[in-house]
Amino acid sequence: MTAPPAATPLITRVARADAAAIREAAERLAAGGLVAFPTETVYGLGADATNGEAIARLYAAKGRPQFNPLIAHVADLAAARALARFSAEAERLARAFWPGPLTLVLPKAANCPVAELATAGLDSIAVRVPRHEVAQQILAAFARPIVAPSANRSGHVSPTTAAHVLADLRGRIDLIVDGGATSVGLESTIVACLGVPTLLRPGGLPRADIERVLGHPLAERPPATVAADAAPRAPGMLASHYAPRTPLRLDAERVETGEALLAFGPRPAAGAEKAAMALNLSARGDLIEAAANLFSHLRALDAAGASRIAVMPIPQDGLGEAINDRLTRAAAPR
Repeated sequence: MTAPPAATPLITRVARADAAAIREAAERLAAGGLVAFPTETVYGLGADATNGEAIARLYAAKGRPQFNPLIAHVADLAAARALARFSAEAERLARAFWPGPLTLVLPKAANCPVAELATAGLDSIAVRVPRHEVAQQILAAFARPIVAPSANRSGHVSPTTAAHVLADLRGRIDLIVDGGATSVGLESTIVACLGVPTLLRPGGLPRADIERVLGHPLAERPPATVAADAAPRAPGMLASHYAPRTPLRLDAERVETGEALLAFGPRPAAGAEKAAMALNLSARGDLIEAAANLFSHLRALDAAGASRIAVMPIPQDGLGEAINDRLTRAAAPR
């Protein structure tokens, strides 16, 4: 018997973000294709949220576990209401922070058009209105919700430039719309509004800002939701995630022989001069700058050929909570 022919790799086109690229992105999405584009957080890998076959191709391109749900991106709050039911507190958060780096996990609306595969069979859905101009233009041109997890192989370091996307997904997706480096550099903060608002994933919107609008503290996610064999409520909740190939050593005060260094702040780590490569998230100790640099610096250090990456301590304040969350997941056994 003759073996079936091997699947022909896609030719992945990179297009500068202009009117023609926006039109092409909408056309490819409508045809069931996969399109990477910038949001203010990281680059997302987009597929038609209503097309189960397109979503299956997205999972295959990323090598993503199919129990890990996807975020549906929409143009505005009115479009989100077609997908989900909003409590008074969810409505308050949406009005305060959309468009922006906040994802809300909400009960599905009746007749929600998003494919079951995208929500991993859950009765809830993760929804976000991105702030980036290119993402907004693509959503407007496509006029349907777009699922858009980070545009990288599942578990790898998230992409903040078009070049990062191409390095991971060349030959697996149709189009990359290049809108330059992302500004926030961390994925969105995820809050579940399925009862008491609960922080599922820290991210580009600090906890304190959310709690200020709510008028009370966020509840904490139960530990079981991040176990490797648990079905998560939202993206980015697996224990091992955002992982470079090179092992990480966290809260490092000293650099050991053969290690690369991910530094933070003006004070050098002991032994920094012998690091195989050293990059500083923010020499002035600015957590916003550190968040924007996190994934690009991890990628660069991962390529340095070091035995391990030593990571200096990061304060837990503000965006430091999200940075430490990503680093802890990147360092988890896998």
